[in-house]
Amino acid sequence: MTSASVVLYWLPLGAGGRSVRLNGRVFEAVAARHERRSVRDLYHSALEVRLDDERFVIEMTPAWGNGAVDRGVVREGPVGVRWLGRFAAFRYEIRRWRAGVIPDVGLAVAGPRQIGDDVGRARRLLELVQQAPALTWGRDEMRTGEMWNSNSLTAWLLARSGHEVGTVGPPEHGRAPVWRAGLAVAAMQTRARVTEPHRREQ
Repeated sequence: MTSASVVLYWLPLGAGGRSVRLNGRVFEAVAARHERRSVRDLYHSALEVRLDDERFVIEMTPAWGNGAVDRGVVREGPVGVRWLGRFAAFRYEIRRWRAGVIPDVGLAVAGPRQIGDDVGRARRLLELVQQAPALTWGRDEMRTGEMWNSNSLTAWLLARSGHEVGTVGPPEHGRAPVWRAGLAVAAMQTRARVTEPHRREQ
């Protein structure tokens, strides 16, 4: 009998990279001041999916800075401005990496969180990775009210594969920027699938 697990990791934004960590802190300081709230810790999300003895790491990361030749890249997208995506420095990649690694997984906060163990949903999630929206990182192209980033991807994958996401959130005193953008895009696509057959009948 096939076994499955879908596990979510929350990694401190910029763990292992000073530039990203510093930029993240500046961004959060400005956002907190604008929203008149206290500064919170920022987190980046990654998934690990197991089907029997097979294990896959699913993550959105910069297209540069990793020397592994076969790291399961299935999609790429632009960063900041769409036309800049032609350059590796302004491109991200979405990985479905068999037996892959999550950099700095040892720094994950609140431990790995199991989201589900349903075999069908786990398989569906793996299938969806290569269909993920290649939206511009840092922009709100779908007009959800939030920009798109790695947390949006994670939320989108969990929602579209049928996992319960209502209680999923970052560690205490933390924030996962633009998580809601992924849920919003997933909801848009689900509504479109439901209404399209009805329109054809009319």
